[in-house]
Amino acid sequence: MKKREQEKKDNVVFFPDLDKRLLQKGLDAIQEKQFKEAILFLEEAKERNPFHRDINIGLILAYYELGLLEQAKHLAKETLKQDDGDYIHVLELYIMILVQLHEYEEIVTTIEGLLEEHQIPANKIEHFSKMLLFSRKMAESASQSQTDDYREEESEDINNSLMNLGDPQEEMLQIAKMSSQNIRAYIEEVKQYLLDMEKNPFLKTMLINILREQEYEKEIEIQKFDRKIVIQPTALKDMKEQEQYKKIITILVDYVESNNPILFENIKMLIDRQMFLLYPFALEEYKDETWAAAYHAVVNQYFGQEDEEEIFVLYELDETEFEQAKTFIYQLEQISYPNI
Repeated sequence: MKKREQEKKDNVVFFPDLDKRLLQKGLDAIQEKQFKEAILFLEEAKERNPFHRDINIGLILAYYELGLLEQAKHLAKETLKQDDGDYIHVLELYIMILVQLHEYEEIVTTIEGLLEEHQIPANKIEHFSKMLLFSRKMAESASQSQTDDYREEESEDINNSLMNLGDPQEEMLQIAKMSSQNIRAYIEEVKQYLLDMEKNPFLKTMLINILREQEYEKEIEIQKFDRKIVIQPTALKDMKEQEQYKKIITILVDYVESNNPILFENIKMLIDRQMFLLYPFALEEYKDETWAAAYHAVVNQYFGQEDEEEIFVLYELDETEFEQAKTFIYQLEQISYPNI
């Protein structure tokens, strides 16, 4: 009798691969945007296999999509502590969550620790070093804003230094201050900044978004990457509403999301970052399928997966255009954050 009772208590162990089946149900729910349902499946899977990397990543994504940022942060931090060599995309998810929470000091601590322990791959060191310096500046700014509130002095700083600072991080802080003031007071300096080829395109996008948010209606000229355009900020679509962006994402939904939603989310993160850098310009020259395939291949390479031939066949590509698109993506990735 006791033996039978014990078997009843422990009957969960008699379902082979239950954690894998729950994981698949959770990933299917994520794909269908049913994030609450995904959390139920993935939390149950995690109870049975607490250290399964894909279960944890799926749960992080589901928490994030539902706005449960503290839970997402806690689980991402826990997952990073696991002895898993393939952790870079977990780190990027963790940092993305911390940025949403404005926890820049934690970003600094995390990246500094990984750099000291030589845990970041060589091809990502520059990227994370830039993010480290960016976060240090933001942490310092947040700390200062808790003790100082000198609006007049800030206005004078903006007016006098945006074109003259020469330090992209200082420029970024000044531009951030503009979002809470009337940008029309600084419009001549903004116009100069948007036309200056030496200025960082990331920061130019920040300015363009402020102009949109403050409903600036007059035409203004922008220059990025040897391209120039005259735009009316109020007429601009949000980056994610642009046709090219939507088409590329739709292609990736069809080719990637159903088979590997975690890979899809990482590709989408890279596209979001680079489209922000280019905005309001679009990716030029090649078909949407070529760009989708190129981003797919680049993220695969970041994860150590070398299956470009399969991607080439899947998307039916022109090889030269595919290689050139990848080269452009790598070039953009070098300046996804302000150069220090």
